[in-house]
Amino acid sequence: MQIAASIGRSTLYRFQILGRSGIFLLVSLFQAFLPPFRFARLVKEIEFVGSKSFLIVFVTALFTGMVLGIQGYYSLSQFGAEAALGVMVALSIIRELGPVLCALMVTGRAGSAITAQIGIMKITDQFPALEMMAIDPLKYVISPKIIAGIISLPLLTALFDLVGIAGGYLVGVKLLGVNEGAYIGKMVTAITFTDIYGGILKSFSFGILITWISTFMGFTAQPTTEGVSHATTNAVVITSLSILVVDYILTSLLL
Repeated sequence: MQIAASIGRSTLYRFQILGRSGIFLLVSLFQAFLPPFRFARLVKEIEFVGSKSFLIVFVTALFTGMVLGIQGYYSLSQFGAEAALGVMVALSIIRELGPVLCALMVTGRAGSAITAQIGIMKITDQFPALEMMAIDPLKYVISPKIIAGIISLPLLTALFDLVGIAGGYLVGVKLLGVNEGAYIGKMVTAITFTDIYGGILKSFSFGILITWISTFMGFTAQPTTEGVSHATTNAVVITSLSILVVDYILTSLLL
């Protein structure tokens, strides 16, 4: 009975956390569309989540495309299908690798920083100070971060796709000698709107996930240095696993 009671308490606690986080997200999104609108805060958060992630996304995309170019060439050459290299690289990146790898990179760079920042604000009692000045902490701190994630991730994913395809082009066409017309022509013919739409939908969902989990973990962290460190670690782990799970669900629905 004690084991059953322990499992029951653990299950109820997790459902309680899930419900609290859902209400947290809905209230934060609702607050974002209520005046006064602080566009300067939103621009600052877009710069932090999006612009400052540019370099890591660019480098990751370039080498991902180059690796796909090498691996794809030697796999396809066994069947005399080197001309299909562009199709393989483009579809792999647009459908899966672009949204997922971009989201994981942003999680490691921006998601962890968001959780730590909000946790430190909680330790230093900045949220009560905002409330004393009649400023809603959710609207002032949380909502801009979530909206910034929703805006930034699709843009970063589009950058990842372009750079990744260019990396595959550099290796396949310039280094390994694949016909340039075949690389680009077959790729343009094979890619459909459904492929692009699926990648955008995934990046949009991942943008919500990253900022939602990161802000919630920071907002509910224990007001100690150890609590903030624990929350930051959990935010990165939970967000990364959630991205992979949601990617599988969306892929199964879109195919």
